[in-house]
Amino acid sequence: MTLKLKNKKPGIKKFIALTVTILCLNLSFGQNPEESKFKKQNIGGGADWSYSEAVKISDFSELLFISGQVPINAQGEVPNNIKDQCTMAWSNVEAQLKEANMTLDNLVKVTFFVSDRKYLPEVGQLRKQKLLNIKPALTIVITGIYNENWLLEIEAIAAK
Repeated sequence: MTLKLKNKKPGIKKFIALTVTILCLNLSFGQNPEESKFKKQNIGGGADWSYSEAVKISDFSELLFISGQVPINAQGEVPNNIKDQCTMAWSNVEAQLKEANMTLDNLVKVTFFVSDRKYLPEVGQLRKQKLLNIKPALTIVITGIYNENWLLEIEAIAAK
């Protein structure tokens, strides 16, 4: 398709071409949330595992990328133990999901940044209690955390 414009304003052709491209991409890939039939398939992982080796999503209308949620409450307080910090960080993840009209069921990927491997058993136990039968893809990274008072951080991806 060739579009000939007799407009002497520089850049108008580029603007129109970009607008048409965006509209075409939206028609090709965009979905109406009412028409979406979100599908989530857990792939791999044992029956007794609390996570999936992979999660395949299709026919979704929304993706939510949740930045690392840290163990701070609304008053800026940080609990002093891993159990309470993990509970606080999960509460902050849930608050972000709620703001986007989603729940833990919408999680497809969770990444934990943990300051010391000694915390892994408790972090894993709390994750299992929080997610129950929800099995997102999971990554755990042992690393230094931005604030030395934080023992972990949780980031997530959700879809619906």
